[in-house]
Parts: sequence; C-alpha cells; structure tokens
Amino acid sequence: MGLAQYADDGLFAPRRIAEAFRTTSEEIARTAGLGKDAIQRRDRIRSDRTQRRLREMIEVINKVEPRFGSALMAYAWYRSEPLSGFSGQTAMQLVRSGRADDVLDYIDAVDAGIHA
Repeated sequence: MGLAQYADDGLFAPRRIAEAFRTTSEEIARTAGLGKDAIQRRDRIRSDRTQRRLREMIEVINKVEPRFGSALMAYAWYRSEPLSGFSGQTAMQLVRSGRADDVLDYIDAVDAGIHA
C-alpha cells in the first residue's frame, strides 16, 4: 500500500498504522520498539526517533506485502517469522535493534534468489 495511507500531515501516524493492521496504537509502539509515550504525545510522535522507527517498520512491511498479498499478512510475517542467518530473530526484533537496513538487504537477497 502507499505510504500516504499511514500518514497524517506528512508524518507517520501510529493511529493510521494501527487501523491498517487492525491493532492498537500501543501495539504499534511496541512493535516499533517505542514507549507508549512516543505515540501519545504530539511532540514525541513528531520526534526523529519515532518517525524513523515507524518509517523503517513500514518500509519492511511494504517491501514484503506483494509476496503475502496483503499488508495484514506482511505485518504478521514481520512480527513472527524468524529470518535465517539472524539467529532466529524476526524482522521486528532486528528493526527494533536498529538493523532495518539488514532486513531490507535480506529481503532483496531472497528476492534475487540468494538464500540468506
């Protein structure tokens, strides 16, 4: 899906993301490795850290969505499927620890037929 679906006024909006994935804003915060405060206070939602984490999460999910046929299924994969070569960590765990680029590279490698 397009990025605009997840945004309000040019910023990633936890509420809009939660609606798309049929969950709560609090769950989105946990999934992105953010505290509850980061998605409740306007100044924290606008912070670079919050926006970066939300952007990274959406980038990964958008990249695998065509493979799964829906954003909801891609979100489930993001949260639960261990990635080979990463000690059984999920995409969510890697993104939360600042390794979103590694996840995106892994997806590119799998798409290219290279088994990571």
